[in-house]
Amino acid sequence: MSEEAQESIEMEADDGSDNTIRNHVIGSMGVGLIPIPVVDLVALTGIQVNMLRKLAKTYDIPFSKDKVKTILASLIGGGIPVTFSTAFASLMKTVPLIGTTTGALAMPILAGATTYAVGKVFTQHFACGGTFLNFDPEAVRDYYYEMFKEGQDMAADMKGGDKKTEKKTEEKSEKK
Repeated sequence: MSEEAQESIEMEADDGSDNTIRNHVIGSMGVGLIPIPVVDLVALTGIQVNMLRKLAKTYDIPFSKDKVKTILASLIGGGIPVTFSTAFASLMKTVPLIGTTTGALAMPILAGATTYAVGKVFTQHFACGGTFLNFDPEAVRDYYYEMFKEGQDMAADMKGGDKKTEKKTEEKSEKK
């Protein structure tokens, strides 16, 4: 296969990956609004597993739901401060009034950021020829944190209907 053809395939996969990640971030943010603690975390895991299934299909990578759940637990669970903040936001919902409000404000952004980071980490891994079998959570930990921070900004913008996000979307549409 020519180098140009390979680049074209990679660009198409990237476009598909970005859309897949964005759609699942939106879904994750919606799940973050579920008022029942722990149920939101279970639903969030389901959304992330589905996202990884779609990303794997985009890159023609064999998918195993059980293997993916283990990898997600290892990747996200290894980031104790990030995991704790998401779990804490979920559990805050048990506190009447104040907890529900705080959880409803924090959880969508944390859920969206986590999903964004997971998606970006696996897109990079798959694009470099990786599979679920050779994924090393420790090797991507720094990149995960970097993408989590980027995801927090993106989710906050999406949640707030930020004019910058709308403007960027308009600019991308005009370029096409």
